[in-house]
Amino acid sequence: MVSTTTQNAELAERYRAVLPSFISPMYADPISIDHGQGGYVVGVDGARYLDFFGGVLTTMIGHAHPAVVAAVQAQAAKVMHTSTLYLSEPMIELAEQIAARSGIPDARVFFTTSGTEANDTALLLATSYRKSNQILAMRNSYHGRSFTAQAITSHSSWSSTSISGLQVSFVQGPYRLRSPFRTLDDDGYTRACVDDLDQIIHMCGAGDIAGLIAEPIQGVGGFATPPDGFFGAMKKELDNRGILYISDEVQTGWGRTGEHFWGYQAHGIVPDMLTFAKGVGNGITLAGIVARADIMDTIKVTSFSTFGGNPLSASAGLATLRAIDDEGMQANASAMGARLAARLGPIVDADAGAAELRGKGLMQAIEFVHPGGLDPDPGRALAVLEACKERGLLVGKGGLYGNVIRITPMLNVTADELDEGADAIAAAMVATA
Repeated sequence: MVSTTTQNAELAERYRAVLPSFISPMYADPISIDHGQGGYVVGVDGARYLDFFGGVLTTMIGHAHPAVVAAVQAQAAKVMHTSTLYLSEPMIELAEQIAARSGIPDARVFFTTSGTEANDTALLLATSYRKSNQILAMRNSYHGRSFTAQAITSHSSWSSTSISGLQVSFVQGPYRLRSPFRTLDDDGYTRACVDDLDQIIHMCGAGDIAGLIAEPIQGVGGFATPPDGFFGAMKKELDNRGILYISDEVQTGWGRTGEHFWGYQAHGIVPDMLTFAKGVGNGITLAGIVARADIMDTIKVTSFSTFGGNPLSASAGLATLRAIDDEGMQANASAMGARLAARLGPIVDADAGAAELRGKGLMQAIEFVHPGGLDPDPGRALAVLEACKERGLLVGKGGLYGNVIRITPMLNVTADELDEGADAIAAAMVATA
């Protein structure tokens, strides 16, 4: 148990002494968050921060949201765990809600504990259904830290192994800024990437390819955002060959982009499978996969999930989903996202080291480069990250080169909070220019 007198420096020392070296806390002087309320968190040292990252898009509708807290407390007082071997009403009800909203016909839902595990399951289903170990993924992608998910991650700074039982080919995709097709307009860019997909299928495919997995907006990749309709054009090529399309909605799901409930909906298609995680439980471990029944039922052996869809997590998920609906948070994400882009746009345009502002809704990012070109500037991004913290704002970092600042306010962020955060980012960029 951490006492209220424990200081950040002591915790950082203990962290480094007992946890593996491949994880590390953010910031030169790491912080420990003691508690939070709404859009704000307070550290063990009493410092207060506006949270525009939510533990990597995981606390999505505010810290200690009353409806989620009440649901978790009520369920914890009854039973916290039963597993899929028993009929759990919260799990069944949440599955019904997600299946209905997925857009996938005759949908089935399987709950897991993380986005990584959900993506593993999607790959298991695709390869089993198509009887092929060949997978297509997007360049600049990230899909998890497991052995299987690493194989479909095209992000060298997050790739811990090249060993895999999958044959993976990577397609040109959402990361337009550094694409050889970046000078093309939206339609031209989409056509060029579809042509690349077609060529890869012809050149690299050895018989039937199982599926393509893609994030509608690339998360760890720095919120790289393709033109609307991009994945719709790609799916036409896939459908012509029977190749499955998997939408990784771990970061885009449940209204964050503002325009739609799912990120895939910007592309005029319905995926064969989709995965979800992170913010769906507003901080509680909850993830899963939705697939057509014929795909899900390709697994014929006995299987189950020990912790996936447990009553506590499912209750949190239901409360989060109801709050998003009842409080109009998707509409708020659209309005506040537009406000955030309007505030940050002129600041980015005036900064010679800011290559672009990109994203949708409450999923915005700024990529930093050395002025005069596209040479990435991770040092500047790190400086902005630290400068935001000094001004009481927590944001994230990402991108292939660590040169992107990720900005993800709560879905119920207020206009005043939005402006407070935008002011802090503006000041941090001026201070570090």
